[in-house]
Amino acid sequence: MLYLVPTPLGNLKDITLRAIEVLREADLILCEDTRTSKKLLDHYQIHQPLSAYHQHNEHKVTPHLVEQILAGKKIALITDAGTPGISDPGFLLVRACLQQGIAVSCLPGPTAFVPALVNSGLPAHHFCFEGFLPLKKGRQTTFKKLAREERTMIFYESPVRLVRTLRDMIQYLGENRQASVSRELSKLFEETRRGSLQELHQHFSQHPPKGEIVLVVAGNDSKERSADTEADSPED
Repeated sequence: MLYLVPTPLGNLKDITLRAIEVLREADLILCEDTRTSKKLLDHYQIHQPLSAYHQHNEHKVTPHLVEQILAGKKIALITDAGTPGISDPGFLLVRACLQQGIAVSCLPGPTAFVPALVNSGLPAHHFCFEGFLPLKKGRQTTFKKLAREERTMIFYESPVRLVRTLRDMIQYLGENRQASVSRELSKLFEETRRGSLQELHQHFSQHPPKGEIVLVVAGNDSKERSADTEADSPED
């Protein structure tokens, strides 16, 4: 059996009783960074064997891990924070296990984009999760596509790139598009700032952000879509 176990975003209390139970019973715990995960595991007196599993080694070690599970081992996968597979390693191992008929169970638990979306004040009945934006290749094409997206959009972003991303969004989505920036969710200095893209760009240009960031942006409403259609129509 392979278990995907969500771990707290920051506050160590944000872990389920079932997650603790699964981790204590696992034969091996795969960690994105064993040093980071050890703080959580030590807090709950979980002393199972650990092994590194991250984007730099997942292609190499996945076949061996599948062999171990087929041999009868119970393996749990965790990341530094949140749910494995959501902008973190996990997909390759899940796919390989399913191809070999191995049972996979993902426990419910912390995922950063959910509280950020609900707390944004933007519509949450329809939304799309975009993860991290392309850094170079395909970035412009992605923004042009997202400019027409009607659903609320959710992004993960690095604090050092936030201002640049807000600037790019102003260019392609418009300075008045409503958005929110949530950082350090569940931690001591948790903050959510809401406003237009222009207002958020101005604020974070003057106050460089720190910590993990979730950016939530309103979709293209009917008024904006109408304007786009008129702009794209050929002249008479």
